[in-house]
Amino acid sequence: MAEGGNQEYPTILGPDANFKGEMNFEKGLRLQGRFEGKMNTPGRLHIAKEARMQADVDCGALIVEGDVKGNLSANDRIELKSTARYEGDLRASKLTVDEGAIFNGHVTVGPEAVKGGKGPSGSAPGATAGGPARVGAAGGAQPQGQPVK
Repeated sequence: MAEGGNQEYPTILGPDANFKGEMNFEKGLRLQGRFEGKMNTPGRLHIAKEARMQADVDCGALIVEGDVKGNLSANDRIELKSTARYEGDLRASKLTVDEGAIFNGHVTVGPEAVKGGKGPSGSAPGATAGGPARVGAAGGAQPQGQPVK
């Protein structure tokens, strides 16, 4: 159950939660435990530092601080924080990658990235990149806190 006054993430899966299956929800969710499956929401999703997730996600916005494997799609933005460890393909209108984040996969970013295809695995025009990357290394990494253009 949500802590009092938390409007951004009214639903919390705590650190002792281990959920397997498909989740659909309207507002925000903060994952602190483990999740495996599929998530769909027009709202926000926050994967906390201690969380582990293996899932395909279609959401409004996403913040990743923990371990994630799977394909991610966000209509607005995806933020990979410095503690994030992500493996998979992502699509978003905007992407922010903090220094120290680990990302292995392909990325499609820009307004057209989420318009054409439904879900993270479809193809649409936009900025693309692929292969393993550690942000902060050479090869087009953006400065900390700056969106990829």
